[in-house]
Amino acid sequence: MAFTLPALKYAKNAFSGFLSENTFNFHHGKHLQTYIDTTNKLVAGSDYEGKSLVDIVMTSSGPLFNNAAQAFNHEFYFNCISPETNVQVPEKLLKLIELNFESFEAFKEKFCASAVGNFGSGWTWLMQTGTNKLKIMNTSNAGNPMVDGFTPLLTVDVWEHAYYLDYQNRRADYVKDFFNHIDWNFVASNLKD
Repeated sequence: MAFTLPALKYAKNAFSGFLSENTFNFHHGKHLQTYIDTTNKLVAGSDYEGKSLVDIVMTSSGPLFNNAAQAFNHEFYFNCISPETNVQVPEKLLKLIELNFESFEAFKEKFCASAVGNFGSGWTWLMQTGTNKLKIMNTSNAGNPMVDGFTPLLTVDVWEHAYYLDYQNRRADYVKDFFNHIDWNFVASNLKD
């Protein structure tokens, strides 16, 4: 069965002051669609046909990995954001963040600094590395922490196509605004016991 473009859980024009409908039209409607279409072409007739996107990301390499991982990363990113600002962090996740980063504010500062400083195109992740263990990690291009055995909880897309139409070269402003639109319920739902 072919992969299809996942529907957004919000309207493309719901993020006033953060991301424009135009950005969603390009980022979700064109960039993500291209990764999905290319993944489908590369999977057709191969040993990967019928496998899940996660299985493909975990076992492929080269162009198939690049496109499948970008499809996964983008879908994950779009699930990480919410039109609502300052969504309450669920208690279990908040305690883990405080355990690993001393305070929520210290985590926010470290995550944002990591995303702003992530050289070139890529992703900044909050991931679970073990029981009660969280870590911030930058990846380049289509990199994904799952291939290193970690569980992704949160990601911000710092490829320029994610923010350039609205922020131009002001990545720091984009990351700051991103942080105010995190869907912490989705982030917490990715935790493993």
